[in-house]
Amino acid sequence: MIQAAIFDMDGLLIDSEPHWRDAERAVFATVGLNLTDDECKQTTGLPILAVAEYWFARFPWDEQPGQTRAEIGETITEGAHQRIGALAEPMPGALAILDFFAERNIPTAIASASPMSLIELVIDRMGIRNTLTVWHSATLEPRNKPAPDVYLGTARKLGMAPANCLAFEDSGTGLTSARAAGMKTVAVPAAFEFDNAKFSGADLLLASLRDFSAPIFEQLTTMR
Repeated sequence: MIQAAIFDMDGLLIDSEPHWRDAERAVFATVGLNLTDDECKQTTGLPILAVAEYWFARFPWDEQPGQTRAEIGETITEGAHQRIGALAEPMPGALAILDFFAERNIPTAIASASPMSLIELVIDRMGIRNTLTVWHSATLEPRNKPAPDVYLGTARKLGMAPANCLAFEDSGTGLTSARAAGMKTVAVPAAFEFDNAKFSGADLLLASLRDFSAPIFEQLTTMR
């Protein structure tokens, strides 16, 4: 039985990934690392510090003051916040699917790898504060995605058993997190990686949140 719906945020509810990539390219360029947009897509779904670690392992730079991996991550986050707060729009179907669950009195939540400050920013930009029941950041847990901590923490906040929660994710890292928490999962990957095998473990694969429907919900409800 599905008693709650839990959503990733970046790239699933809000079209923020292009703004994260813009911020990454601008900041990494300051340490001589000129990434393409396609190269930035390789780290989609990773926490930002993990992104900095990923590129440092491949193209190490001289960590001068202000340019350590942690500081690079913080600068990218600040730039992404500015871009997302001013420019990001809801993903297609995002507002409708939140309304779908609200109409059925099924609690909805956000479980994001992003910091709470960005979650709050996105909630207000999308105007969904009164639609959601809770929102939770993996930065408040011992481990970020792909560990299950943020999903388990969100389920606790909802007062729901993880097995009764339906998780929506757009990244392989997030899908691993939700599955490890013992939740039913719906993967909604970006077009460039829709056919990637990392999404094969999802209970359902959709090209867009717009494709979610009442019959699909009934199918998931009866699935064991």
